[in-house]
Amino acid sequence: MKKTIANTSPMVADALRVTGQLVETGRRERQWTVAELAARADVSPRTVRAVEEGAPGTSFATVLEMLRLTGTSPFGVEDAAEMARMRRRGEEKLALLPSRVYPARVEVDDDF
Repeated sequence: MKKTIANTSPMVADALRVTGQLVETGRRERQWTVAELAARADVSPRTVRAVEEGAPGTSFATVLEMLRLTGTSPFGVEDAAEMARMRRRGEEKLALLPSRVYPARVEVDDDF
């Protein structure tokens, strides 16, 4: 059964396509076939083609793994230590924010 994907905005569609181009460029620079990248990423060749075409249905983790395998640095991060620092900074920021978010209260204007 085919997954249904919500409509994506043009900006998201462009970002998916650019990400696919990065994966394809890295794969070609390494002279890997689609099947070779699929084997390394533990996915099907169809999934590799979908990522390279910018299809929105692939898991984020799979896309990040393909970027890593092809030598493309997501988020402009070159090494694992820097990625760990970014993760810790994110955790610290989240710890400062409220753990629950409540909808803003709307003042009822019943003055006719």
